[in-house]
Amino acid sequence: MLEPLGGDTPVGRFLAKRGPGMHHVAYEVSDLRATLAELADAGADLIDASPREGLFGLEVAFVHPDSVHGVLSEVVSSG
Repeated sequence: MLEPLGGDTPVGRFLAKRGPGMHHVAYEVSDLRATLAELADAGADLIDASPREGLFGLEVAFVHPDSVHGVLSEVVSSG
């Protein structure tokens, strides 16, 4: 469950445009860089071509919804 910190935030804009519902799904992987390379090789449109710091100091990257049947997907490092 997400609650926007304001109307002009990514979650706030999402809710204003689409209403309540799923914002994104996250997948935990053991090797984030290898997974990003595999996704790119398969033709996925990556929002993040390399990992960035996410919540709790975890490395994360996002895949564009157009590449994953309309669902914003987050890939999270388990290591």
